Amino acid sequence: MTMLTGADLLAKVKELGDASKSEIVRASGYLSTKKDGSERLNFTAFYEALLEAKGVSLGEGGSRSDKGPGRQLSYATKVLFNGNLLVGKAYTTQLGLKPGDQFEIKLGRKQIRLVPAGSSDDEE
Repeated sequence: MTMLTGADLLAKVKELGDASKSEIVRASGYLSTKKDGSERLNFTAFYEALLEAKGVSLGEGGSRSDKGPGRQLSYATKVLFNGNLLVGKAYTTQLGLKPGDQFEIKLGRKQIRLVPAGSSDDEE
């Protein structure tokens, strides 16, 4: 069964108005099979499709089915057990950094600054 969307989804929800939430999600096709063979109801995908059918946009990255952005960047990290400090891919992508880009490490009073190699300290 395919997952209903748009007017078809709204019609199905209206048709099954007195049914349980689980029954509505199942009848609308928002289910999958787990590795152990049991059924999984996909409530999040159902509610996102329902909101979209009603004209409510969750904005870019609202749906996880597109594997788009998920959590917001926190701009915080911690020193790992081996003493390394990790700057994640999301941050380097946001800055447009590519493999091979080089930086100078500038140490200040309880701060670390990465300055692109060959640029002046004043540039941002």
